[in-house]
Amino acid sequence: MKYERYVMGIDNGSQSTKVVLFDIEGNEVAFGSCPLRDPLTPEPGVVVHPDDDLWVSVYNAVEDCLSNFKGNRQAIEGIGLCTIRCCRVLLKQDGHLAYPVISWMDTRLSKPYKHEDDQVKYVTTTSGYLGFRMTGEFTDTAGNYEVNWPLDWETLDWSKDDTVMEANGLRREMLFNLVKPGEKLGAIRSELAQQLGLKEGIPVVATSNDKAVEVLGSGIKDKHSSMISLGTLISSMIIRDDYFENADKFFPTLAAIPFKYVYESSGIRRGMWTVSWFKKLIGEELVTNASSLELSEEEFLNRKAEEVPVGSEGLITILDWLASPSTPYRKGLMIGFDNRHTRYHIYRSILEAIAFNIKNNIDDMLYEVNTEIKHIVVTGGGSKSDVLMQILSDVFGLPVLRRKGSSSACLGAAISVCNHLNIYEDFSEAIDRMVKTDVTFEPDETNHAFYKEVNNTVVKHVRTHTDKILKLSYPIFQ
Repeated sequence: MKYERYVMGIDNGSQSTKVVLFDIEGNEVAFGSCPLRDPLTPEPGVVVHPDDDLWVSVYNAVEDCLSNFKGNRQAIEGIGLCTIRCCRVLLKQDGHLAYPVISWMDTRLSKPYKHEDDQVKYVTTTSGYLGFRMTGEFTDTAGNYEVNWPLDWETLDWSKDDTVMEANGLRREMLFNLVKPGEKLGAIRSELAQQLGLKEGIPVVATSNDKAVEVLGSGIKDKHSSMISLGTLISSMIIRDDYFENADKFFPTLAAIPFKYVYESSGIRRGMWTVSWFKKLIGEELVTNASSLELSEEEFLNRKAEEVPVGSEGLITILDWLASPSTPYRKGLMIGFDNRHTRYHIYRSILEAIAFNIKNNIDDMLYEVNTEIKHIVVTGGGSKSDVLMQILSDVFGLPVLRRKGSSSACLGAAISVCNHLNIYEDFSEAIDRMVKTDVTFEPDETNHAFYKEVNNTVVKHVRTHTDKILKLSYPIFQ
């Protein structure tokens, strides 16, 4: 009888928490999830998660996963924790929330922390907070600290320079202790292990920021590969050994492998959220039509989108459903309507807008780095859409790979656990053994040529003209 060995990967995202149990060869054996509640926006620029929603979603998703697991829970050897990045969590002395978790969409996070509430004793990230809820330890991963944190990137520890601390509005005693990705945050709390039926003392393992963990779980290892993450924030990543100083068209961040770096292109804010927005806009009719054909809403929409000609017969969408702080006047646009267009043209146009936008962002990054890519791995919920995967392949003119499994971030977290447990020699061997491809989409050269013309002739120039109008309308409608 084969000896059972399992590891758990947690992916706490912006819209839901996913939890996957894997065997040590990367095969998925159980899946669970729990949606997050919609963020609260009590005033412009303020975006927070309600109550203790992040922890509730993680706990419920873990329970859901375990309820779907038919194996021996005592054979689970470790838990990898991956959480939403670029959030700020303010905690009381006892480690519980002093204020709702501040979302990455909150404009206050563009500035350093400002101490305004004396009940706040700790300032941390989502991984620090959720790690505390799982272990009781005030420990966090260095890989989840990016902008406005006093991190020394050369040591992956806190800066010892007092002026750096002060510039970020913090004192050392307000910060958690740091470990590197692949190291132990702590052992699971005894009462939590008992509630979940897990073995006492199993490690909860640090990962990195969520996009870097997706890179790890997607199997990106060489310089000619790129990953596109189709989530609430859509962006693209490549991995490198060296930090890139003064990057202009991309953001260098910490990888899920210590002392490696992920270069991240400019992103699409509320990217796949725009698809959810459109589904809600159609509403009950979508549910009725999909149900009548015994299809999911996504399957129904994708079938209808495949019937729409390439290019959506001239309907062009520009995805600014959530403008960046530097261009607050920008709004989402759809131009080119005529009598041919249906709601399914709108849907396909949104998918094509995602592909055009991320293509142009990746091209900017690759030009600055002076490199090229030969294939793309796509992760996130949007990767399940065959029509979107084919659009991406056609727009880029490159093979596009969809990996097996429910969540690349969960797999990346599981790889981190295997690294900590020394199941494989290193991260690279773990990737080779655990990451598997489901489908490869090859480009249609005719479609690629057509998309290239549309992009270069029209899409790249739309904002040049619309920004002028939107700057005029912004003071009126903001």
